[in-house]
Amino acid sequence: MRQAPTFSSHYSIALLLMVLADCSEAPDTEQCQPSELSNFDWGSYGSDPGHSKYAPLDQINADTVQNLDFAWTWESVDNQAVAERPEFVPTGFKATPITRDGVLYVSTPLGHVAALDAATGEEKWIFNTFTWEHGRPANNGFNHRGVAYWEKTTPGGTEPRIILSTANAFLWSLDAETGQPDRTFGTNGKVDLTIGLGKEVDRAMIAHSAAVPIVGDTVILGSVVYDDPMFDRVPARLTDIPPGHVRGFDLNTGRQKWIFHTIPQQGEFGNDTWQNNSWQVTGATNVWTNLSADPELGYVYLPIGTPGNDWYGGQRLGDNLFGTSLVALDADTGERVWHYQIVHHELWDYDPPAAPTLVDITVDGREIKALAQVSKQAFIYVLDRTTGEPVWPIEERPVPASSVPGERASPTQPFPTRPAPFDQQGISEDTLIDFTPQLRAEALQIISEFDYGMLYTPPSLKGTINLPGWAGGAEWSGAAFDPDTSMYYIPSVSSPIVAQLIEQDLAETEFRYVRNGIRNVNGPQGLPITKPPYGRISAVDLDTGEYHWVRANAEGIRQQIIDMGIDDPGPVGVVNVAPLLVTKSLLFQAITDGVPVLRAMDKASGETVAEFELPAIPQGAPMSYMVDGKQYISIASGGGADAMLVTLALP
Repeated sequence: MRQAPTFSSHYSIALLLMVLADCSEAPDTEQCQPSELSNFDWGSYGSDPGHSKYAPLDQINADTVQNLDFAWTWESVDNQAVAERPEFVPTGFKATPITRDGVLYVSTPLGHVAALDAATGEEKWIFNTFTWEHGRPANNGFNHRGVAYWEKTTPGGTEPRIILSTANAFLWSLDAETGQPDRTFGTNGKVDLTIGLGKEVDRAMIAHSAAVPIVGDTVILGSVVYDDPMFDRVPARLTDIPPGHVRGFDLNTGRQKWIFHTIPQQGEFGNDTWQNNSWQVTGATNVWTNLSADPELGYVYLPIGTPGNDWYGGQRLGDNLFGTSLVALDADTGERVWHYQIVHHELWDYDPPAAPTLVDITVDGREIKALAQVSKQAFIYVLDRTTGEPVWPIEERPVPASSVPGERASPTQPFPTRPAPFDQQGISEDTLIDFTPQLRAEALQIISEFDYGMLYTPPSLKGTINLPGWAGGAEWSGAAFDPDTSMYYIPSVSSPIVAQLIEQDLAETEFRYVRNGIRNVNGPQGLPITKPPYGRISAVDLDTGEYHWVRANAEGIRQQIIDMGIDDPGPVGVVNVAPLLVTKSLLFQAITDGVPVLRAMDKASGETVAEFELPAIPQGAPMSYMVDGKQYISIASGGGADAMLVTLALP
């Protein structure tokens, strides 16, 4: 078997052709253009280890996309599992498949892995990890993003493997040809991920849903942890929340090679940012979303989330490194290379929601190996991925203080100066709905019941309106990058919430304050509280930091607004995660606006070129690949009992 290619998202089109096309023997890139590819593999969750979500394919283009049709659909094996065990129902089929040599590999929320013929959808094998046997997983329930491919070197050559971590906290290595566990890996093909974190961890409070990155023979794992202090334990203790430490495992043996303490331990760098020895009792500070990797540098990039308790930090005073930070590690050793904290002393659940995108850009004539991190608070943090230095200045600016007893919010927070925010930030007269003076007056009356203000106004006992809320801004679907143009495409939503804290009985819990649930803020007369668009797509040139276009992601409640006698506002968008795929010629968006559709857009303008109605609500991110000269687009859709993989192609 041939050696698996390794490349990062700062590839050029020529490099892609060398490693993925039938032009692998010293290609002449003038003669071997993307349209002439006969095979292209979507090799990682985000197409490549840097999560570009880009495919250099143009068989499906502006002239042909109207002819898209079903190539095949695969009814998820989870549907039968739900029928057999109706107490275990996943919220959605959110995986992004990968392909290799004509085979498509996909994971399901209930812990199955399927290998399918990428051209026909015919099942080659199914493997069941029996995730459901340990009950409902932590935080998000049954949820899984995808798998990874690796080739193991043996005395007889190489053997293909599918690697995944599961929602019941195991790491598996499967034979990619048969679906059987690799008996030389861990114990009968799996490793128990509750072991090796430095403390005893309850399996019900830790899970793994991300598609894992691989660098060399090391797989790197974050985790989902149960970080809500309102669980059924009396007394609920600070130490009940598991730590979110990140680990590297040897793929030949399953041995844990290293652990990076996201909450620095005694004597480690950053430990002094946890006052009153709070590092000893605080949990979470985990990477629940996907990670990026640069195999050439040998680095893995961690978008680390919020320390527990998310909304009250009086029991963890200080900046709390490495909470809500980007951290680059040496993938082989786990040593920290650099870090950048994007929120000090986190109080808003503004954890980085998606893997950073690795990009090669040219700024003021200087070529930079960079990364771009989209955030829930609608900033893009653009950093040199080798050093961690900001590409454009990021300023520490004053932010409001907290009114909650015992809390000490950071007096400043980092504000990127470029690119500008891609969505609304903070609640003020500038962000409130203004279709009519009456609606504006009613909106002002509604917000007067709460605390509100600029971005980073802290949660309060009265209740604070956060805009964006904890669902973004940007969300887990991340963004897409076009290496030909340096254009970065970002889906986002305007979704304000009220974050209210309530005091606890310290006889029942060690948490002095916890959130009193999270609720949306309803606007006047059944309308949103803010101006549209309520969901958008933004296109920003990362060579300049300037936006080329911003568009609502859908029609939304446009007709409802017109029916109220208000002038036509144009498309206003919907508050739906709308994952993107970018190809050589088009930008694709999967979204539901009344009906579920896959929408093709002109990359230069955002104008809709065509729409294709889907048989179920799209839940995962669309991906594209080519087999034997035919381009396909595949997307995980549905959930519960109607989960399916929908695959489209030209007739």
